[in-house]
Amino acid sequence: MKNKVVVVGSYNTDLTIKTTRIPSPGETIIGGIFTEGGGGKGANQAVAAVRAGANVSFIARVGNDALGKEGIQRLTEEQIDTRYIFQDCEVATGVAFIVVDEWGENSIVVASGANARLSPDDIETVHDEIASASVLLVQLESPLETIREAIKISHEKGGIVILNPAPAQPLGADILNQIDIITPNEVEAEMITGIKVTDEESLHSIVKKFFEYGIKNVLITLGSKGVFAGLPNKMEFFPAHIVTPLDTTGAGDVFSGALAAFLSKGMLIEEAVGMAIASASLSVTRMGAQNSAPQLNEIENFIAANLSSVAFNC
Repeated sequence: MKNKVVVVGSYNTDLTIKTTRIPSPGETIIGGIFTEGGGGKGANQAVAAVRAGANVSFIARVGNDALGKEGIQRLTEEQIDTRYIFQDCEVATGVAFIVVDEWGENSIVVASGANARLSPDDIETVHDEIASASVLLVQLESPLETIREAIKISHEKGGIVILNPAPAQPLGADILNQIDIITPNEVEAEMITGIKVTDEESLHSIVKKFFEYGIKNVLITLGSKGVFAGLPNKMEFFPAHIVTPLDTTGAGDVFSGALAAFLSKGMLIEEAVGMAIASASLSVTRMGAQNSAPQLNEIENFIAANLSSVAFNC
């Protein structure tokens, strides 16, 4: 279905403390504002996609507890189809503890909880929903065998498969050669390819390595520097917009979710990348992960006000 995005991934409750700096090992510091909100890479990306104008279904597993019920309610209010969120009676909903410093950088520890129990059998239960999507978006906070099953279904049905490989881990050819677009950051790109990002030449080498794995399009997110894109016919750098960051938590998720949304509408990948960068740039000016994802009209207005930020060829 055109304009339909299915996200398979994690839901966490984010517990965030804003502080002047991230503490060193063994150090205790006094923080500032504390917030609780929805998180998890999968849920963050689902929210970003629906706010960017896609029809979104979210497939996940939460605990049969207060946090899980709050999460389902929160996502339902976002107009996400939550019928495919499984509730687990044996383990708790995932939780993430986040510290954000005064420059917007963060440190995160996650207790996966029910996320670790999303299974291939769950995916088979929702086979038709995945098969009906124009875009499937997955990450690696769910069991790898579960993600592999979802990718297989979408790939066989001709959907666009986007993998945000976070947290990074070794991936076999049976997964990589079914990926249409991969969206690693610098650290994830190095962990998967073994090549460290040091300069433009290293970025070209990373892209070529991903191409050898069978991936068609590579989008390496570089934070405030923008995105380096390896596309079938060219290498292209998309600069980020200049903003004052408040909280970078979830910026990569906003990028991937918005990218999926704009591709589901039939946009060319170059145009979709530009829209997704604007979405992520806006998100870092706000606190929170899901809460920071901008609405479609905000993205469009932001781009209209920042027309000077255009891509250029390397």
